[in-house]
Amino acid sequence: MTIVVKRIRQGKESTLSECYIDGRFICYGLEDLIREVKIKGSTAIPAGRYKLGLNTHGGMNGRYKKRYPNLHRGMIEISNIPNFSYVYIHIGNNIGDTSGCLLVGDHYKKDEDGDYFLQKSAKAYKRLYALLVDAVARGGAWIEIGNP
Repeated sequence: MTIVVKRIRQGKESTLSECYIDGRFICYGLEDLIREVKIKGSTAIPAGRYKLGLNTHGGMNGRYKKRYPNLHRGMIEISNIPNFSYVYIHIGNNIGDTSGCLLVGDHYKKDEDGDYFLQKSAKAYKRLYALLVDAVARGGAWIEIGNP
């Protein structure tokens, strides 16, 4: 299974995308700005194809397990990204929530500062997680991220 992240718009410091599985639109994605030189916690994931895995350690994993006890089996982690680590698909609304990760949401808007933000993030996350988690647990899930 592959989730395709198609970057569609750049804000002042944000990158908006559409996320697809099997050609079907699932949700919107939000990352930091695409940069040539990485700034820790403030740079979009480099375009490419990456394996997805489950990370069952750390504070974020504990918070999600508590929040979604019947759904959560580990954070969906995007692996083997050059110069990045602990990159997850998770809940959040704006670039202040990204920390270099991919946020998901059902709707988006542009704020007065020229950046995109997501709405209904938890709803989109639960839907995407349910679609991905079995394939990720089996080691058969990937993410493809493309620049506009």
